[in-house]
Amino acid sequence: MYELARFFMPMRSLERLSPCKINLLLNILGRRADGFHDLETLFFPLPLHDRLVFEVTPNQNAIQLSCTHPDLPCSPENLVYRAAEAFFAATGLPPTVKIHLEKNLPLAAGLGAGSANAATTLKALNELYQRPLSEQRLHELGAALGADVAFFLQDQPALAFGRGERLEPLADLPAMKNVAVLLVHPGFGVSTAWAYRALAEYPEALHGRPGRVRELAVALQEGDLQSTAPLFYNALEAPVLCKYPLLQWFQDFLREQGAVVTLMSGSGSTTFGLMPNREQAERALDALRGVYQADFWSAVVQL
Repeated sequence: MYELARFFMPMRSLERLSPCKINLLLNILGRRADGFHDLETLFFPLPLHDRLVFEVTPNQNAIQLSCTHPDLPCSPENLVYRAAEAFFAATGLPPTVKIHLEKNLPLAAGLGAGSANAATTLKALNELYQRPLSEQRLHELGAALGADVAFFLQDQPALAFGRGERLEPLADLPAMKNVAVLLVHPGFGVSTAWAYRALAEYPEALHGRPGRVRELAVALQEGDLQSTAPLFYNALEAPVLCKYPLLQWFQDFLREQGAVVTLMSGSGSTTFGLMPNREQAERALDALRGVYQADFWSAVVQL
């Protein structure tokens, strides 16, 4: 199928922003025979970004990856590298690309930034090399790389099922309109693998009631944030907040500052608060800085 790959004339370079997400709900339905967990979740994209630059290097038959973050390997352990490997293996094209990752989002934060980096790489390489792969094939490659990668191949809020790879995009969530999202990452990460293993000690969280995610989606489409607030939920808070009480303290503090909803995103360690407006979110962040003296990453996003 790719016999003519050597005749392609790819673009020379491309720059793309790689976003992140929060989980407005994460409900675990049980452990599967393959060791993974069935879940239902509501992914919500946020315009906070890493930056990726791609450059075709026709005289060097290799994937070359560099990164601004010293703790990220520039090797097949990195999802960007693995995504590039998957793209070139699927197309039969020679791996002639240099990739630079400018890492602005925190690591192991529950924001899906690594998965977004992988999805952004798949889409960018497909564009750079004149779209040899269909959207369906990109989705297959993304699903093989990680459960959250498929979500970042599109740009809408979405319900997700299975491991997170089966998506139902949502057109609109009126209750989220004009909401300010305050995000706080304490400077340490939480192991996703540990968080899921630890669920075994919390049977109620491990075997959630199916249908919660659709209830939240309908409420966000038909109601307002205040009335919808009790439906937000993250099963992984059961083990994570127990092990890391600071994250519970963040939630309590943000509620005191006027957050309508506070929740941990994904497996943590990012806490987010949904605030009525940006000004209140900025005041809450200033108040947090006044009492919590350790270094931490934070951001405010006005939806």
